[in-house]
Amino acid sequence: MRLSVTVQGDFVEIVSSSIPEGRRAVTKGVAAAADGLKTAWRGQIAAAGLGPNLARTIRNAVYPKGGTSLRAAAVVYSNASKVVDAFDQGALIQSKDGFWLAIPLPAAGTKGLGNKRITPLGWERRTGLRLRFVYRTRGPSLLVTEGRLNTKGRATASKSKTGRGLTTVPIFLLLPQVKLKKRLELAAAAKAAESRLPAFVLANWPERSA
Repeated sequence: MRLSVTVQGDFVEIVSSSIPEGRRAVTKGVAAAADGLKTAWRGQIAAAGLGPNLARTIRNAVYPKGGTSLRAAAVVYSNASKVVDAFDQGALIQSKDGFWLAIPLPAAGTKGLGNKRITPLGWERRTGLRLRFVYRTRGPSLLVTEGRLNTKGRATASKSKTGRGLTTVPIFLLLPQVKLKKRLELAAAAKAAESRLPAFVLANWPERSA
């Protein structure tokens, strides 16, 4: 989702009667609308439980940079646009290679090597355990390991030489595709920001703000 806003039409003719004040008012108004939309999008992402890091990818820019204009414009965007768009649209995710999508289960832990996304290969390297494919005719297939669960419910290698305490632990769920639930309403927030733009411009007009 990417929003661009410019002021056009009769409103420009009205404010152009006092060019310097009009330029400042329009530019400040556009900047205020963009700031408000950025805050709204970040709030939606945080409320959806998608994490503060993803929320902070929402940025905005106002043009012309370092100047004012009756044709001022603003862009509100995400540095992780594909991820944000997926949750905004409810995207269908499939493996780019046509294989399974490996979804980590609680026993896999929360982080992979170097705090990156958990993958089966990375998980094996991190734990020293081997994964085994289990095909199921009913329900998703699995990648499992032979190990034990620690106090945090994570799979670890057994230290027992006799194999005592070993159990088969599901680590990854294998799915052909995943349909993400739509969790954001970015377009509605963008329309609300556009509707408030004239009020933001008038609020920065000298006679109105005095």
